[in-house]
Amino acid sequence: MKPLLLLSRGHDDADFLYACRFPVEQAVYLRFAQGDDVLVVAPMELDRARREGRAANVVDRREAGWVDQEDDLAAWSEVARRLLAERGAAQARISPLLPAATYEALRAAGVDPEIDRRLFLDERRRKSPEEADSIHAAQEAAEAACVEVIGQLAEASVQPDGTLWLRDSPLTSERLMARAQAALNEIGYTSADMIVAGSPECALPHFAGAGPVRADGPVIIDIFPQGRTTHYHGDLTRTVVVGRPSDAVRRMHDACVEALERAAGALTAGAGCRDVHRAVCEVLVGRGYGTTTEGYAGNPDGPRMTHSTGHGVGLEVHEAPYLRNVGGELRAGDVVTVEPGLYQAGLGGVRVEDTGMVTTNGFRNFTRLPRSLDPADYL
Repeated sequence: MKPLLLLSRGHDDADFLYACRFPVEQAVYLRFAQGDDVLVVAPMELDRARREGRAANVVDRREAGWVDQEDDLAAWSEVARRLLAERGAAQARISPLLPAATYEALRAAGVDPEIDRRLFLDERRRKSPEEADSIHAAQEAAEAACVEVIGQLAEASVQPDGTLWLRDSPLTSERLMARAQAALNEIGYTSADMIVAGSPECALPHFAGAGPVRADGPVIIDIFPQGRTTHYHGDLTRTVVVGRPSDAVRRMHDACVEALERAAGALTAGAGCRDVHRAVCEVLVGRGYGTTTEGYAGNPDGPRMTHSTGHGVGLEVHEAPYLRNVGGELRAGDVVTVEPGLYQAGLGGVRVEDTGMVTTNGFRNFTRLPRSLDPADYL
């Protein structure tokens, strides 16, 4: 098999992290065989790479033939060429996610890159016990941040215009996200993005949230933190209402919870990804709602689910497998989300999401929070 060559695309490069467990802005990693690999870094990263990385050999780039030049990509590509040439190789497998400019720089340096379209796909899907524990811990961090947000919502007072205030100022999505970020930072996690979106804007599934939050309407809280040391993610969504939810929102939430439970019951090794997604659609359509999945249109005039049922979670918050209307089977070791949602313009949205592991005996749910619209149930 050809050597594996990776050039880091940044600290969150999941393939690079998986290969050598070292987050870094710029570096070269080469694997000639299992246990025969080398990580090349800048001098300032050398001690950290030796402490944190998992390559058999960690080398200062100056020892690997580094020559300073204006084009960093060209310089790193020349380092890769030299290392390959020392082993009598010119060809190497590369990640399909490698930027085109880096691909061109490798070719210009004399490396013959071959895109490995299935690089680490199978390996990264099959989570080890250590990886599963890291994701479980990240899910617990997501729960802690979610409870922090819900606690702020529960403490707020309702103003005559329906907005929520806390400590003499409006309670905004921005304030709530900042509090969630702080809670995560305190326990070693971070989340560059998250969703704390009030109604009616939360009818847009990925609207992050902005401005004052209002009472009596759904608030979607979607938090997907990453461990600062493990680099693995969690993913959690809950929807709550401060005040009195409408009957329409209650019915939407009940339908999403039932759909989540139906999907969770179907998650086992060997189950079809399409079948799990369709099971969710069947519940929602049976409850009088619609979806954008072919064959499960349902009611076109009411709330609809406009996305897939779920996705894998790991070093990336969205990775294989995907629970949608396509083929593929679940495997033992997959860690996936289940996140039914319903959305209607002018009303808002509801989404409920758990994360857990697929096993030969079913679904090991990493999520322990209640699935309730009432903030008091979380506190």
